[in-house]
Amino acid sequence: MTDSSYEAITLSHAGPVAQITLNRPDAANGMNDTMTRELADAARRCDAAGTKAVVLTGSGRFFCAGGDLKSFATAESRGRYIKGVADDLHRAISTFARMDAVLITAVNGTAAGAGFSIAVTGDLVLAAESASFTMAYTKVGLSPDGSSSYYLPRLVGLRRAQELMLSNRTLSAAEAHEWGLVTEVVPDAELAERATALAQQVAAGSAGSNGAVKALLLSSFKNSLEEQMEAEGRLIAERADSADGREGVDAFLAKRRAEFA
Repeated sequence: MTDSSYEAITLSHAGPVAQITLNRPDAANGMNDTMTRELADAARRCDAAGTKAVVLTGSGRFFCAGGDLKSFATAESRGRYIKGVADDLHRAISTFARMDAVLITAVNGTAAGAGFSIAVTGDLVLAAESASFTMAYTKVGLSPDGSSSYYLPRLVGLRRAQELMLSNRTLSAAEAHEWGLVTEVVPDAELAERATALAQQVAAGSAGSNGAVKALLLSSFKNSLEEQMEAEGRLIAERADSADGREGVDAFLAKRRAEFA
């Protein structure tokens, strides 16, 4: 089922799997105020009990070339306009990070600027062999957004984050995989099929367990050892009392496949 109410993205559902497609191919899927507002709304709608995996990809040759500079340039107040675009993008990313559903980003082409930023926010990141990654912000006198200053130092370390942001080095899909930014590189023609298969695999699992994993990893850099272990203890106890937790343990003991909600 595809939602037809959006202009700059598409949102479709097939059972517990949702797919969001950035859909401004003539503008290299550049992010304007319409796209980020719709992306935040789609993220909100995916943060629901019936959705267990979300695939985020782009239409055409680009995943996303970053902010739509033409729309920035024609705004009455560039700063106010860009802040609004960034706020909506950040609202989407915050929802993706905290929802139980697993976010799979399927990077089908160039990911630049905010496109790079949102690509690596995926819980699982697939990249086509032809995909490339570049920050590009300082090329146009801007600074990073889309959570990249949070995620990149954690994913690749401070030195490599500095290199990416200050030199605008472009990484191939293979290099991005080597650096730890990408989970898996697949042939271009197989990207969509692989993303669907991975989403279905994830959707067969427990949404609550996946959400707990996401929550624990998100808190792991700010908590002390004891705080993190307490969070682990509370969450595993909560999962043990849940319907999925009971089903998982009972299925294992009965040597059958678990049927999660």
